Amino acid sequence: MFDTHVNLHADAFSDDLEDVLARARAAGVTRFLAICDRYDNYERVKAISAANPDIWNTVGVHPHHAKDFTDLPVKALIDAANDPKTVAIGETGLDFHYGYSNEADQVAHFRRHITAARETGLPLVVHTREADELTGDILEEEHAKGGFQILLHCYTGGQDLADRGLQLGAYVSVSGILSFKSAKDVRAVISTVPLDKIILETDCPYLAPVPYRGRRNEPSYLPHVADALSELKGHTREEIASICQNNALNLFKKVART
Repeated sequence: MFDTHVNLHADAFSDDLEDVLARARAAGVTRFLAICDRYDNYERVKAISAANPDIWNTVGVHPHHAKDFTDLPVKALIDAANDPKTVAIGETGLDFHYGYSNEADQVAHFRRHITAARETGLPLVVHTREADELTGDILEEEHAKGGFQILLHCYTGGQDLADRGLQLGAYVSVSGILSFKSAKDVRAVISTVPLDKIILETDCPYLAPVPYRGRRNEPSYLPHVADALSELKGHTREEIASICQNNALNLFKKVART
């Protein structure tokens, strides 16, 4: 399995990262994508991937932190993308739930990341929360200027944005949220997404799946995300793991297949 969204540089893993990775590998996770949430964390994230042949990384700024990097040029993202282990741009997007950064800063950053994705040919990892309409508008507007590959990560948005994303060729990733009893709306949307457009993630250390909900999440729990998707789609865990890993490798083309 390929865990396509792990926050391995988080403080939650500062004391036992090697043990966490060992448990994940024993559970069948063979590839990891380490996410850059702040540009000033890029070197830390890159160091983790450089030290592990089965880990790759992204470069970007989470929308929460857009206010902290208002002068970050597109060129910085493009230059980082030249690293062989940097395989995607992001995560980026819009998050209006907490309002940690204002809308204008988030939108400006989102568009810069899109430009970097378009110019590098790397996929764009999109985080969106309580911003479905504007996210869809920006993706469609920017896509009309020139194509780029989209991943709607840890998807909890509505049907309309999912449909608009799929029309642009987007992939959708599912996390432990899919296993939550309260996530009926999420399951309803994901039930309509073609299986060849779905990939798996944990988003660890957040969002641990059932039966570990409430604990620190880690990539060894990815099989439980696969179980939630297998129940929804009517496939075995093994089939889901194989299909979703192949989808992820089709999306993240710089990641080694062997």
